Amino acid sequence: MLSKSQAKVFFLVATLGFSGVFLALTFDTMRQIPEQTNSAEISESALRGRHIWDRKNCMGCHTILGEGAYYAPELTRAVERRGEEWLRIFLRDPEAMYPGRRRMIQYNFTEDEITDVIAFLEWIGNIDANGFPFDPDMAPTAAIAAAGAEAPEVLQAAPTYYRNVCQSCHAVEGFGGNTGPALDGVATRFNEAELHQWLADPQAVRPGTTMPNLNLAEDVRTELVTWLLTLD
Repeated sequence: MLSKSQAKVFFLVATLGFSGVFLALTFDTMRQIPEQTNSAEISESALRGRHIWDRKNCMGCHTILGEGAYYAPELTRAVERRGEEWLRIFLRDPEAMYPGRRRMIQYNFTEDEITDVIAFLEWIGNIDANGFPFDPDMAPTAAIAAAGAEAPEVLQAAPTYYRNVCQSCHAVEGFGGNTGPALDGVATRFNEAELHQWLADPQAVRPGTTMPNLNLAEDVRTELVTWLLTLD
């Protein structure tokens, strides 16, 4: 058993020691904040995007870095998951990507405002959040490959539009999204005319489908169909 003087010394030494540890950890955390938050890369566009985020109360539905309402999707890695072009189409018209299902308000953003919002989301996605948000343990087998993974050879020949937009929903050889069906072997299930009809107006082919009408230009649609016919 400690005497009163020994207990006092123990208390003082322990208090001072742990206080020193706390201060050292605080200093180390503060030292790493600028690099981890990517603060040097905050552009004027990203700042304007943050103001739009606050003004439209986006956090009333969405979350970023785990903070928000948890009603709509978490957006910390939105640009990584979906890509800039997909987000641009969605922000122009939320209904376009999820016909008949999406509840996001149509804000009628200008093109400049859309650019600013995406710049903000891109900056958020580059923050070192120690891996957050984590991929679920039971993630579907067809998922967008991790950053830095090499795409299969067939995707290296894919049209730019496919890589920028379609790939966020569809997968080929396990590389891509899982919102829509995988496209492996699609050329054995549809002919050229059917693929053109499907891409021109999905609702006309299959009413109620969740495939959006992207209002593709004829040359873009032709390029996509030509490539899809190689997936046999």
